[in-house]
Amino acid sequence: MCGVSGIFSFDSTMSISPEILKNMNTAQAHRGPDAEGYYFGDGIALGHRRLSIIDVSGGGQPMYSEDKKSVVVFNGEIFNHQEIGDELRAKGYKYQTHSDTETILHAWREWGTKCLDKLRGMFVFLIWDDSKKTLFVARDRLGIKPLYYALLNDGCVIFGSELKVLKAHPNLDRVLDHSAIEDYLTFGYVPDPKCIYASVKKLEAGHYLLFEQGHVQTIPQSVQYWDLPWDLPLHEEVDNKVLIERFSEAVDIRLESEVPLGAFLSGGVDSSAVVAMMAGLKREPVTTCSIGFDVPEYNESDFAALVAERYQTSHFTEVVNHEDFDLIDKMTDLYDEPFADSSALPTYKVCELAKKHVTVSLSGDGGDELFAGYRRYRLHINEQKVRDAIPAWIRQYVFGFLGKVYPKLDWAPQFLRAKTTLQSLSLSSSHAYLNSMSKLRKDERQSLYHPTFSQKIGTYSSSSVFDNALKGKQFRDKLKEAQYLDYKTWVTGDIHTKVDRASMAHGLEVRVPIFDHKFVEWAFRLPSNLNLNHGEGKFSFKKALEPFLSNDTLYRKKMGFSVPMAEWLRGPLKEKMLALFSSEHVAKHAIFDQKELMKKAQEHISGKYDHAAALWTIMMLCQFLVKEK
Repeated sequence: MCGVSGIFSFDSTMSISPEILKNMNTAQAHRGPDAEGYYFGDGIALGHRRLSIIDVSGGGQPMYSEDKKSVVVFNGEIFNHQEIGDELRAKGYKYQTHSDTETILHAWREWGTKCLDKLRGMFVFLIWDDSKKTLFVARDRLGIKPLYYALLNDGCVIFGSELKVLKAHPNLDRVLDHSAIEDYLTFGYVPDPKCIYASVKKLEAGHYLLFEQGHVQTIPQSVQYWDLPWDLPLHEEVDNKVLIERFSEAVDIRLESEVPLGAFLSGGVDSSAVVAMMAGLKREPVTTCSIGFDVPEYNESDFAALVAERYQTSHFTEVVNHEDFDLIDKMTDLYDEPFADSSALPTYKVCELAKKHVTVSLSGDGGDELFAGYRRYRLHINEQKVRDAIPAWIRQYVFGFLGKVYPKLDWAPQFLRAKTTLQSLSLSSSHAYLNSMSKLRKDERQSLYHPTFSQKIGTYSSSSVFDNALKGKQFRDKLKEAQYLDYKTWVTGDIHTKVDRASMAHGLEVRVPIFDHKFVEWAFRLPSNLNLNHGEGKFSFKKALEPFLSNDTLYRKKMGFSVPMAEWLRGPLKEKMLALFSSEHVAKHAIFDQKELMKKAQEHISGKYDHAAALWTIMMLCQFLVKEK
């Protein structure tokens, strides 16, 4: 795993400052502590930071083609590089190394942009082809590896694996994108392709860019080269043996490494499944790492220990003090943009632990999205049954009215907490799903906005993020629609962002077999009733795993990787929260009506309501604004 950076000019005569590129590249030194390298050409400069994993001695970057006409910088891993390499050698390509980087370079020379169809892995790369005067920039299908880019006033385009790389360029325009703030307060992250800065974009998952020197100085439209198989027929049934074979193969191809390799083990279904497969594939014991909290209801480390004992892993555990708040101030620096997933805190800690023992770790991320494991899927489908039974105009009138007048009853039994459900029943399926998963629902956001900010965003609503994702698509199966939307937003904007930054902060590479695109393409076509079966999420995956994991591991209530946020904001983080909300640096942006914001905070502190998710989301935005000044 590495970091890439670059500066491209449409004008080949433009001089690019080596000092600026080196400053940009240094900003991501944590991503590649083993080496750095640079390429400077006519109107093009590329930088790289290396974390050595494969071909440690010979895989340095930038890497050049044999005729020196093409050069690449690459972040990630190509897990089928040996197979592609054999095909390219048969075509006459000569290899100087054993690295997957060289395979990307040769594949570009042979197949052009179609080389992406061959690659199986997690990647972002930039290839400069001097003979064609083109820059080819690509991101992997599931968005596991990140890329930011921006067009500067001087006509240059700058690139970086993290936003801090671009911020190191003195000419970056750092004006905030108001629609991105609306999106952030909805999702808890800024969804691709937007960035918190209006001038910056993220390359979307499964897309590429192709720049040509001498053309108009504008960023070309990104090209989508892959999508989930949303329009293909579903499998008629699931064969548990086939499921395990495909899953095991996705794990197996991720075991190549010349440095120590292990796995995260939380004790949940997905990480335990990865460890079970690894144990069957490796001769030596698997190295596993888990963390726990000193609060029992948030601690799964005992369950992790049971799996470790069953598979005789070399297991390491650390218990984290649940009131260790030092990390909160690091979050803004780590993620560069506002980021509200509080599980980033324990994720950072488990990466810190893992790095003490390994350089590569496999993760169980992806099972809930692929096999419908989240509780929100079950609730959404139950609501959909009502939407299907009642005409839209009746739902909009009746449930729309009830959703407005029904009080927020956080203190009441679960069946009486109906406000969000009533609101969702009045909406279309996709907008209802957005409403149910929003950090702050539309009515909450609007009640907190300063009049000036409301005027700035005008009629814009974050519902357009889902609308754009679904443009040209029709889903009869509304569970598949919700899963598709999660892959397009949550997976790239939250899951992969969280893990990439937390792991790279420690120079740790994380591989995610359940996000293997071949496995995803197959498993996404499983019928929904096999995944969500009588209220049991991930049912098909769990049934297939019964020979490998205990029923307690498979079927106990899901805990998740969370922190006691509601209690924190009423106790040890209360003063920090209130100080941020009242900060002059926050007030000058005129995003929030401070009176309404303080009212919401006091409602939570008093225990009358549970606004933890909303307040933490706002708090992380305020912390970003304070650091921006």
